[in-house]
Amino acid sequence: MLTVSGLIKSYDGVRRAVDGVTFEVKAREIFGLLGPNGAGKSTTIHVAVGLLAPDGGQVRIGDAGGSSGPPTDPAVRSRVGVAPQALAIYEELTGEENIRFFAQLQGLRGAELRNRTAAALQFVELHDRRRDLARTYSGGMKRRLNLAAAIVHDPQLLFLDEPTVGVDPQSRNAIFENILALRERGLTVVYTTHYMEEAQRLCDRVAIMDQGRILALDTVDGLVRAHGGKSVVVAAVDGHEARIESDDPIGELVRLKQSGPLRDFRLEQPNLERVFLNLTGRQLRD
Repeated sequence: MLTVSGLIKSYDGVRRAVDGVTFEVKAREIFGLLGPNGAGKSTTIHVAVGLLAPDGGQVRIGDAGGSSGPPTDPAVRSRVGVAPQALAIYEELTGEENIRFFAQLQGLRGAELRNRTAAALQFVELHDRRRDLARTYSGGMKRRLNLAAAIVHDPQLLFLDEPTVGVDPQSRNAIFENILALRERGLTVVYTTHYMEEAQRLCDRVAIMDQGRILALDTVDGLVRAHGGKSVVVAAVDGHEARIESDDPIGELVRLKQSGPLRDFRLEQPNLERVFLNLTGRQLRD
């Protein structure tokens, strides 16, 4: 569905924001693109949707019939939906007016325009608030309206950039359910986020990116096995906390209990967050 090959992009002619990035997103896949600030995620996405021209490499977007083309081709771009992190909605328009406007930009007219607008608002559960101004919406409602604007033209490939920033748990869960439902309808999703638990819950495969390059790409389980490290037993022993990395945490607990009173313990299993930190480091990024 999406093929990125040897992608290169520089902003100052010297430093490469994207440095030879290659990956493929399969049809009906939720593909996570993770990385710290400045890793090159946004630049990669901007090139992938045709907003920026690459300095090297190429992007091809396929369709259900097997043909493909660059995102700069209007016919190809019409198969793509984008929900950016910066909300792409107009505060002084109603929810319905917002979605109708974006649908018209995609060439929808007449009955198809009305039907698609209504269906998109119903999908994100905003139909009852469709005549209210967008500025009266909560943060979570605005995020759902942003998603509706991205899917109103029924794209085959959807880019979601930090789609749950600033929303409450209920809206966040509703967005998750929307994304999974879109995948069931046949959409392919490219998902960027800073929240590791979101990627772990939603994504079929994940690429971790830093300094313009893909560091690792696999299923979440595959990444954890390859880069998550060992389990950690944290135990209260003799008045202090012991942290022990082990491939056999149960055996380690038995040994600790045999050596003296074991007042408390917990087990920290490798997860995607640990994979991320192991690959990209723990230094703060500004």
